[in-house]
Amino acid sequence: MTVVEDGPGQDGTDGIPARGDDDYTPSARRLERERDRRVRARRATAIAALSTLVTAAVLYLVVVNAPGWPRTRETFFNGQYAREALPKVLQGLWLNVRLLLVCGVAVLVLGMLIAIARTLRGPVFFPLRALAAAYTDFFRGLPLLINLMIVVLGVPALRLQGVTVDPVLLGGTALTLTYSAYVAEVFRAGIESVHPSQRAAARSLGLTNRQALRHVILPQAVRRQVPPLLNDLVSLQKDTGLVSIGGAIDAVRAADIIVGRSLNYTPYIVAGLVFVALTIPMTRFTDWVTARMDRQRAQGGSI
Repeated sequence: MTVVEDGPGQDGTDGIPARGDDDYTPSARRLERERDRRVRARRATAIAALSTLVTAAVLYLVVVNAPGWPRTRETFFNGQYAREALPKVLQGLWLNVRLLLVCGVAVLVLGMLIAIARTLRGPVFFPLRALAAAYTDFFRGLPLLINLMIVVLGVPALRLQGVTVDPVLLGGTALTLTYSAYVAEVFRAGIESVHPSQRAAARSLGLTNRQALRHVILPQAVRRQVPPLLNDLVSLQKDTGLVSIGGAIDAVRAADIIVGRSLNYTPYIVAGLVFVALTIPMTRFTDWVTARMDRQRAQGGSI
């Protein structure tokens, strides 16, 4: 049996023989390095677990030994009110999920249209570019809560014929108006990050400006901006709870009804934990997509 020591291999790698050599046996030095890496990894994991336990224990002792902890526990962490609130909060959460799905699609479509309008070339498109820029500047500067109040409370006051007064639809409209401004800037940044040579190459192949935008520019821009777009959707998911200011019975409003009757704030904690549980999977998915795209960039893959 052939033993290959560390050093330049047959394929130019460090001690790794050419593919097809079934007699390869790792050298003692290589095995020792791998064993040392495993030991360091286990030591790092143990230290991280120990430091986490110590930090959690310290925080727990600080909280439970606070003078007002008994009253705080009864007011915010009451098991009886938590059990009462959970079914109603989950029932209201279905409204938040539907708002996320509908508003998410509307935000992506409207944001893309605004971004395209802002990147149109030529003096004839100046009014369209100006309107798109004014839209993004206005709704990015206007606080979402004020936007919701204006739309949810102001539109019904106008008593317009044929205009809905449903707080869910009006709240979803306000969310779409605000978040489409943010998403439009994300799309615009992605479009402008594509090198001009890509457009020039597409035009040299006979594509029109519209075809170059559709088949060359936008696919690259969208792929590059997937992580920030997912972050905006995570924020939208949380902000759907603000539609409760118009009286819509979502998770937050369901908790607020119980709090108003019992004067105990545990339902707010339940609603908050439900939103956190809903947000964490999307956040982890966003991190995974970001890491995957970073690896592709480092390896020279397509982005």
